[in-house]
Amino acid sequence: MNKLTKVGCSALCGSLAAISAANAGDLTVTGGADMTWVSYGGQTTGNPIGIGSNYSLKGSGELDNGWTYALTIANGNLDAYSATTINLDMGSLGKLNFNQGNSGNGIAAFDDKMPTAWEETWGAGLSTYVRLPLGSGASTNVMYTTPTLLGTTMTFTWAPDYGSSDTADKTSASTPLDQNTDSMDATININPSFGTEILSGLNVFAGASQIRRVETDSAKDDAYEVVGGGTYDIGPISLGVQWSGDYSGVDDSFLGDADSVVNLYKAVAYGVAFNVNDDLSLSYGKWEAQKAGFSDSAAVMANSTQKRLAVTSLQAAYTMGGASFRIADTEAENVAWTNGDNQGATTISIGLAF
Repeated sequence: MNKLTKVGCSALCGSLAAISAANAGDLTVTGGADMTWVSYGGQTTGNPIGIGSNYSLKGSGELDNGWTYALTIANGNLDAYSATTINLDMGSLGKLNFNQGNSGNGIAAFDDKMPTAWEETWGAGLSTYVRLPLGSGASTNVMYTTPTLLGTTMTFTWAPDYGSSDTADKTSASTPLDQNTDSMDATININPSFGTEILSGLNVFAGASQIRRVETDSAKDDAYEVVGGGTYDIGPISLGVQWSGDYSGVDDSFLGDADSVVNLYKAVAYGVAFNVNDDLSLSYGKWEAQKAGFSDSAAVMANSTQKRLAVTSLQAAYTMGGASFRIADTEAENVAWTNGDNQGATTISIGLAF
C-alpha cells in the first residue's frame, strides 16, 4: 500500500454535513497487476498472454458523534472506472452502504461462497455462461447491515431502479430493462458456534431477492432469486456447499400463445480447499446448473435435448510476499447450454500487489 497524502475529503464531507460535522480523513491507494497465460487445449488460443491492472482509492474519516465513514473508488483494467461505495458505520445501530457498480451487496455477495485456492470455479479463464444470483447487486443500491448478534448478521438491500447504475450526483437514471422497477434483497449469515470450538468454523447463509415489474408489462410477472448454503472450516480444510435458483416470471398466463421459454434455473455448487501451509493452498470446486422449468413444460420438455451445464476446476496458489502464483485447470460441459460443447482451459497467473 502506498500512502499518498493526508487530505480533507471535502466532497464527501460536504455530502455528510447534514448528519454531522466531519473531520479530515486519510486517502490511500491500493492496487495490483495480474499476468496470465491461458491455454484452451485443442481449441484456438490466439495470444495467450493477458495483463490486468487495477487500483482503488480509499478514503476514511470520523464524525463528531463517533460514527465512521469510508469511501472506495475502484478502477479496473485500462484505468476504467469500475465502482464507488460509501460505507457509514453507525456503531450499535448497524451500517449503511451506498453502492454503485461493484455487485457486492444483497444476494450478490453470496453468488459463490465456496472455498477456493484462487478464483471461483467458473471464473478461472474459461467462459461458461453460468447464471449467478445477483439480485439488487446488479444495480445502484443501498444496503443496511444489522449489528452481529449471537453470531447472526442480516442485510436488507434496495435498488430503486433495477438494472441502472453509474449515476452521477444531482442526476437520475432509468432503464427499460425487461420493464423492471425496483428490487429488494434480504440475507442472513450465521456462525452458530454457541461458544463451542467444534462449531466455530461453521457458517450458514441464505438470501432472497424480488425484482418487481411494471403492472403494464403483460409478458412477465415479478422475478425471484434465492441462494443458501454453508461452509465449514476444520483445521487446514475448508468445505462448502450451496444451492441457488432464479425464476424469470415468464409463464403461460403471461405469454399467452407466445413460444415457450426457460423460466426457472437451479444450480448446486460445492468446493473443498486445503491450506498446506501459510503460503500454499489447493482446491477443487464444481458448479452444476440445470434448466429446471419452462413456461410451457410439456412442449419444451418433450423437445429439449440439453438442460445441464457443469464446470469443475482444480486450483493451486502460492504466496511469496506481495507476489502470488496461481494455476487452474478447468473443464466445462455443455458450455452456454449447447449440447456437446465441452471445453477446457489451463490458466497460469502471477499477481503482484502494492
